[in-house]
Amino acid sequence: MGSREVTEQLDWNGKKVTVAGLGVSGIPAARVLHGLGALVTVVNDGDDERSRAQAAELEAEGITVRLGDGATLPAGTELIVTTPGWRPDKPLFTAAAEAGVEIWGDVELAWRLRGPGAAPWLAVTGTNGKTTTVRMLASILEAAGLRTAAVGNIGVSLLDAVLGDEPYDVLAVELSSYQLHWAPSVRVHSGAVLNLAPDHLDWHGSMEAYAADKGRIYEGNQVACVYNVADKATEDLVREADVEEGCRAIGFTLGTPGPSELGVVEGILVDRAFVENRQKNAQELAEVSDVQPPAPHNIANALAAAALARAYGVDAKAVRDGLKSFRPDPHRIELVEEVQGVAYVDDSKATNTHAAEASLAAYDPIVWIAGGLAKGATFDELVQKSAKRLRGAVLIGADRALIREALARHAPEVPVVDLDRTDTGAMSEAVREATRLAHAGDTVLLAPACASMDMFTNYNKRGEAFADAVRALAATGDA
Repeated sequence: MGSREVTEQLDWNGKKVTVAGLGVSGIPAARVLHGLGALVTVVNDGDDERSRAQAAELEAEGITVRLGDGATLPAGTELIVTTPGWRPDKPLFTAAAEAGVEIWGDVELAWRLRGPGAAPWLAVTGTNGKTTTVRMLASILEAAGLRTAAVGNIGVSLLDAVLGDEPYDVLAVELSSYQLHWAPSVRVHSGAVLNLAPDHLDWHGSMEAYAADKGRIYEGNQVACVYNVADKATEDLVREADVEEGCRAIGFTLGTPGPSELGVVEGILVDRAFVENRQKNAQELAEVSDVQPPAPHNIANALAAAALARAYGVDAKAVRDGLKSFRPDPHRIELVEEVQGVAYVDDSKATNTHAAEASLAAYDPIVWIAGGLAKGATFDELVQKSAKRLRGAVLIGADRALIREALARHAPEVPVVDLDRTDTGAMSEAVREATRLAHAGDTVLLAPACASMDMFTNYNKRGEAFADAVRALAATGDA
């Protein structure tokens, strides 16, 4: 198993720290820093009712809050700790750079606050699949008898994890590109980039900048840099990384693995990386059927999780047990019902084209429910790759015309229903129309390839609306 790290403790007493942004990570960061003796000022762009209530709570604890002005650097600021969503081009950060003030994210703060003998981090990033992979990894580590938690962008707060009274043995850490951008000194035991596709380019400014921030997860890796053999960009990031001597590049593939890779042979997940004589030997880890659901992109997630666990020294039995006991979060290729031979699958989490492509590749034939906020995405490549699998398409949401036009160009024979409504009954109508197009043996798949906020609070609410509509249809017998 991996060894614990020794970390240098910082003196926070009297240090003037500005926390940028109220919210999920900003408020805990402010409280932790205040508790350590720092002089904390929270700045926030918004000045709404919710912000004022949050500010009142913090001010009652002795923390200064400045609402409605997130642009001006407070006098005397020695450090900024930012929430992940604040873009690098914010005026506050420009002022900080001119004043020579460091900027940390909440992940960087957690890294710096780890105590002596801190638990190593096994970290995962990528455009899609991060949460599932981290939760799979945590399940495997638990099966190995280790005290662990899924932390970072999900689950337990990283600050809580590193400052808790009971130390963890190892942490399974999800890191977004935003978090990695603001985490210059994080050095993990082993890290994985699952895949790279255009996303959040408005925040990063370019695909190159986005990829570079993802690649930070490999910097200083101690044991393994895990990459996707099918996605050369992830391997390129490994090649560019400055790692500790002896750190290895470990690939994962849905095909037969070569040496220093994990892959699939005749329905078996196998390891040719963490075995003796990897030129000739392989270790069986689990069966494809042990992974639920056994869709190709989910098998890839399982292989990445297994690679990180094996890098930490976990045995093959724990990998199998952990994968068998794992169940994905809702709205991730989740079978809702099978009605009259038609499967209804909720992958509302497929909020971009890359995720939708993986989902569409898992089924055939498909009646596809898609649409929402495109966030600048184009759909030609997605439709080209998936056209042969499509029985029909039902389009919803603000940017559905972009998908309709791509279907007209690349799959003109596929029947399309264009729903011009955004009320609460829209999803029920979408499900009814999809049912009308579907035949026994088909899958009606909600894989929107778009964000949800034009019609729903979030992708969870969109998925719930789909599931409710499917169950109502099944209950009436109209399917």
